[in-house]
Amino acid sequence: MSLAVQIRQHGGPEELQLVDLAVGEPGPGEIRIRHHAIGLNFIDVYHRTGLYPLAMPAGIGMEGAGVVEAVGAGVTHLQPGDRAAYASQPPGSYCEVRVMPARCVCKLPDAISFETGAAMMLKGLTAQYLLKKTLPVQGLQSGDYVLFHAAAGGVGLIACQWAKALGLQLIATAGSDAKCRLALENGAAHAINYNTEDFAARVKEITGGQGVKVVYDSVGKDTWDKSLDCLRPFGLMASFGNASGPVPPFAPGMLGAKGSLYVTRQTLFTHMATRASTQAMADDLFAVVQSGQVKIHIAQRYALRDVQQAHRDLEARKTTGSTILTL
Repeated sequence: MSLAVQIRQHGGPEELQLVDLAVGEPGPGEIRIRHHAIGLNFIDVYHRTGLYPLAMPAGIGMEGAGVVEAVGAGVTHLQPGDRAAYASQPPGSYCEVRVMPARCVCKLPDAISFETGAAMMLKGLTAQYLLKKTLPVQGLQSGDYVLFHAAAGGVGLIACQWAKALGLQLIATAGSDAKCRLALENGAAHAINYNTEDFAARVKEITGGQGVKVVYDSVGKDTWDKSLDCLRPFGLMASFGNASGPVPPFAPGMLGAKGSLYVTRQTLFTHMATRASTQAMADDLFAVVQSGQVKIHIAQRYALRDVQQAHRDLEARKTTGSTILTL
């Protein structure tokens, strides 16, 4: 049996209920893993509320780290006893033990702790595909400006550091002066408090009126329109989340009027569609973390039994950096 968090209907944090679930043997292409730490992400809120609907009853959680207990037929990259970490579908990481697909699970280097592994996989792999794969038509070169919203969050703090390592001038936005300072301490070249400043005007000022080549936006509705105004001609608006709500429909003609802009909506698991692509992305992440160029900041820890409070704090924008659930 495994202690696990389950929802029986979409709704608020109160729907997150602790249950005991039977855990069987892994089938073909699966593993059984015993978690040492579990990652908390905003996509978990989307699953809980129904923005991304799940079939009920449903597990929650996309990220974790622990020890492989058993492997099913056809699994060759993992074996019992391996330290492992993952960002993976289907949801269900909020538990002690689970059986899950092996494809997105990677061996965790001995130099990286379970807590760091659980805190960095979904967020770090997201930063990897954004900065390395989600690029404007003109590419990104050292010295180029990019705009990154919610830069004091888990993905954002990793992106600030990784962008600096790549020589990029990352302009961070956040909702408080303290969060702006945190982004600057982690490598952002500039930081804008969007609650006290017009971020579009500040971006134009910082870039000498040119605008940025790309905007990375996980906020959605509240930042969309002004973000388009931050882009230089042929710039890329890269949406990868909806923390403030989904972006409303817009007329494609406006993209032409604002400078022949590009728009894309990215998801992590499109980039992780194969075992080979998953491992290549993870190797890149492991390397930049082990080099010390990117440090994973675990700013909040909650016991699995306190998962409702963890979700309340996440939605209230009370968290910074990465958050983990402990067992």
